[in-house]
Amino acid sequence: MPAYNAATTLRRTVGDIPDGAVDEIILVDDASTDDTVAVARELGLTVIEHRQNRGYGANQKTCYRTALERGADYIVMIHPDYQYDARLIPVAVEVLRLGICDCVLGSRIRTRREALEGGMPVWKYVANRVLTITENIALGQNLGDFHSGFRAYRRVVLETIPFEVNSDDFVFDSQFLVQAVYFGFKLGDIPVPVRYFDEASSI
Repeated sequence: MPAYNAATTLRRTVGDIPDGAVDEIILVDDASTDDTVAVARELGLTVIEHRQNRGYGANQKTCYRTALERGADYIVMIHPDYQYDARLIPVAVEVLRLGICDCVLGSRIRTRREALEGGMPVWKYVANRVLTITENIALGQNLGDFHSGFRAYRRVVLETIPFEVNSDDFVFDSQFLVQAVYFGFKLGDIPVPVRYFDEASSI
């Protein structure tokens, strides 16, 4: 979990993860100004702290590096802002385990109605669709949401992709998927209900 000021939503996000679905939850705090670290420790999470805010991409780098060091076979990245439904983590991992995909993204956009009823602002929906269509054409993919904060990877993906050279900012996500396609990994997605509210999207 790449975290920044997620104290108000972290409990709910962790609480939605099904029992036995994960072996360990790693939270990397990017110099939050709230009680994110205290809440994470209270919940028994493995906590890594950035003393200075390094950016979203740098946060993911620390997440993935730590997961590899700790021997993870499947790595799930989910934002701790309670926007994405963590109950679907076992589904994403099973798609990886069966060898159907190497990378699985949680798609917030199955239909316009579902996305907007979930609270996604119209401007964000339109921008997401335009970007996703463009990226699908450029990369020869058929993904529903290139900019999801719910992603799952097989270990070999993180071992192969040189993600450490990527941007420390939000461009990291797009760069990573381009690299995944370049190295021939299979990409896919699953539908993930999304929630939009004041505390969400704190990253």
